Amino acid sequence: MPENDREQTARPPSVGIVGAGLAGLRCADVLLQHGCKVTIFEARDRIGGRVAQSRHLGHLVDLGPNWIHGTKENPIYTIAKTTGTEIRGWDEEEALFDPEGNLIDAKEAEEYAGLLWDEGLIAEAFKYSKEFQDSIDPNRSFYDFLVEKVEGLFSDEDIRDADRKRKTLLRVARMWGAYVGSPVERQSLRCLWLEEVIECENLFVAETYHKILNEVAKGAVAGAELRLNSKVIRISSHENQGGGTASLYTEDGRFDFDEVVVTAPLGWLKRNQQAFDPSLPPRLSQAIDNIGYGTLDKVYITFPSAFWDVPLPERRSAHHSIDPHGTTPNVTAITAPVHQPPDGKESKHYAGFTHWMAPAYASDTNAQGWDQEGMNLAALPESCAHPTLLFYVYGDCAVYIAEIVAKAQSDAERDEKLLQFFKPYFSLLPNFDPANPDCEPTAVLATAWANDEFAGYCSYSNFQIGLEDGARDIETMRYGMPERHIWFAGEHTAPFDSSGTTTGAYVSGEAAAKRIARASGCVINGTGDRRTNEA
Repeated sequence: MPENDREQTARPPSVGIVGAGLAGLRCADVLLQHGCKVTIFEARDRIGGRVAQSRHLGHLVDLGPNWIHGTKENPIYTIAKTTGTEIRGWDEEEALFDPEGNLIDAKEAEEYAGLLWDEGLIAEAFKYSKEFQDSIDPNRSFYDFLVEKVEGLFSDEDIRDADRKRKTLLRVARMWGAYVGSPVERQSLRCLWLEEVIECENLFVAETYHKILNEVAKGAVAGAELRLNSKVIRISSHENQGGGTASLYTEDGRFDFDEVVVTAPLGWLKRNQQAFDPSLPPRLSQAIDNIGYGTLDKVYITFPSAFWDVPLPERRSAHHSIDPHGTTPNVTAITAPVHQPPDGKESKHYAGFTHWMAPAYASDTNAQGWDQEGMNLAALPESCAHPTLLFYVYGDCAVYIAEIVAKAQSDAERDEKLLQFFKPYFSLLPNFDPANPDCEPTAVLATAWANDEFAGYCSYSNFQIGLEDGARDIETMRYGMPERHIWFAGEHTAPFDSSGTTTGAYVSGEAAAKRIARASGCVINGTGDRRTNEA
């Protein structure tokens, strides 16, 4: 039945929501404002989904997202400001260590950043992807494009220096893996344009997402029935079985509703398509299979003090902005994010980001030579700073780190193995001395989303090689099955400019709620003025 031809009833529609992440919470809030009766089923013992915090290190850190991607008409940015959440831009200077563990000259490192970002290769790749998307070989990767373009660079330099610089630039480009949760060799060139996000700055949530989560959850917690520790095992849309047109099944039994919204992560959907009865339509099932799901995890390591936090040699005297003219599309950048708000102040800190490229010196613990990328959290605003390094790991490396966590027989064994893996990298930082107690970690925390059933054993959606029409796949999941009274929300159904972000989750939940309200003929009681998607 088309969603705009739904039979109207006098009683408020009942809606069951699967998942209490940002999408589910925002969806519930809007539905409640439209007069609906809402029940939220959450498999965890808490709300927030992949937005969660921990005090394991002795201070609050985010287990899930750390960033707000883009500030132009971004509701999450608006909520951050409304709640007084401390957010900040970063000095994009990145310290680069070569495969032998040597710090690359700061001017040369800046040259690589300029070639990639400042009206450079990344902007060119996005433009090419958007213009020729229909004719690009689906198996051609973003990395393939970079290899071709880099071949023509440094041609006026000594042959050996030119070859070294080309190899180094391609190694620097591997930072893309930390943006999408998969190696750059897996990034679809055909669908690269879909990785662009909301315009303007990318900001780090220095105070964590806890205030933002509480604000988003406020309406749902107050007005909905919230069933924690309720794992949904079946989603049915058989009609005339008594009471409702859609049903959810948990270990506690069956629950009937007029409408059901599934906000479970894409990874969960990929592994649990059999939970739908009847089976999903072939096109929807195919869309779920087609879109990639990245594995991005984090490891926090805290020390007694930030022994490394001194300015780099030959450091720029003031805050530098990668892509100062805004010609590079904004992306979900984590390491070396573009479009940072310049402050013009001389930094007293070590570089915001460090990239240990293809570390040959760590073969005992990292035989595959996985790149490592870390952030200096001592450079946060004084009220939020702490002596912590935040490592982003992705792909096979993230899976390996998660296996360390899963297989450890004790907390002590887990921490010892994690520190053994990361020590070759933090030991290269300035002032490291194994005899100095300040250089001995006090705590370590691995997020290990790759072990998490309810996150789908990964992190968030992306667009990998082999994908024919990612935009249409997203639209198919976004549309859902309104004729069967089943709808979908989550970052994997978001508008293209917020896919894979907290903003995407939020606006997708709002959009699903408004569609249900229109289909049910609900009266609007006020949904606020936050940005929405009417798809």
